[in-house]
Amino acid sequence: MRIGIDASCWWSRRGFGRFTRELLTAMFEEPCGHEFVLFVDRPQEPEMMRPGVNVIQVSISQAVTEAAVAKGNRTVRDVFSFTRAAAGQSLDVMFYPAVYSWFPAPVKLPTVVTLHDAIAEHFPALVFPDTRGRLLWSLKMRLARWQASRIMTVSNAAKEEIIEYLGIKPEVIDVVSEAADARFKPLLDADRRAAARKRSGLPDDARMIVYVGGLAPHKNIPGLLNGFAQAVGRGGVEDVHLALIGDIDGDGFHTHYQQLLEIVQADKRLRTRVHFTGFVSDDDLVALYSDALSLSLPSFSEGFGLPAIEAMACGIPVLASSEGSLPEVVGDAGLYFDPHNAGQIADAIHAIATKTDTLERLRIKATQQAARFTWNRAARLALASLECAAGQ
Repeated sequence: MRIGIDASCWWSRRGFGRFTRELLTAMFEEPCGHEFVLFVDRPQEPEMMRPGVNVIQVSISQAVTEAAVAKGNRTVRDVFSFTRAAAGQSLDVMFYPAVYSWFPAPVKLPTVVTLHDAIAEHFPALVFPDTRGRLLWSLKMRLARWQASRIMTVSNAAKEEIIEYLGIKPEVIDVVSEAADARFKPLLDADRRAAARKRSGLPDDARMIVYVGGLAPHKNIPGLLNGFAQAVGRGGVEDVHLALIGDIDGDGFHTHYQQLLEIVQADKRLRTRVHFTGFVSDDDLVALYSDALSLSLPSFSEGFGLPAIEAMACGIPVLASSEGSLPEVVGDAGLYFDPHNAGQIADAIHAIATKTDTLERLRIKATQQAARFTWNRAARLALASLECAAGQ
């Protein structure tokens, strides 16, 4: 087959950007005999330069990663520039690794659209800061679903959420997966770990619990802060701090950083113990994971929860919400809590910080659980979905 791919989200710093880069790279390496035609809006990356991969650069007025965000606006002309580029190629199927950069495919061309979750439909008030963003998203979703031959998603929990909140039939939804990049593994070099802390503005002598991701309302960071404050109030965790790692400005998406900052500043239990690092590089992220007690993901819902796999691959357990995909991803390598119950969040934090045997047991399970997820497996499942859509 000649597989057309919307690769314009390759340059996104968010989770679906990493999904695009890692999945496509793994697909290129599969001995499948297919040819890939990538549609991009900037010069190709070295990973794209390989046999069987053709790159079509589309000229538009604003990069998709800047325009197709909550506060942005793609022009109709830019959107249809991609459609015209795809129509100029002889394709058997069109693949969208993320619906956020979707554009209409040529008529009658089978398409596979990736919906990473249905969080925007499940919690619209937490995802969109205004009605305009919600309406534009709903319109794009309707069009993408109407044209899609099949839907791809990243976990069984996400599939169930898509069925419930988008009304898509289960038989047209294919579940692939995600995994950690090979660089995510335990880093034993103390100097590199200390340097990463320094660059991120973190104290060098504190035990750290880290949160990694966007600072959006559906991530339930106020709940994490409340639970952390309660854990501090119980005593026995005097040297434990919390690092919130993520782009403060939201990288174009909804963020409530200011509200989080006010919560921290208003509580003396949090004021000197909670740190906003902003965006950090992957190399520093490996070091910070490896140097942490655990990762905490308190979200009301996750489509997959890629930071969980990355953290486990670096040898640390996860304090995880019992909602969404996290139980499916983390397995027995974490401690779970109801994200609506700050007392349970405090229980998990206190346990990981005070029970050495629990921490060591979960560390061992973490690397074992992370190893179950590979991009090669995800690539094979993705190719099978594309082949099914194309009728092969």
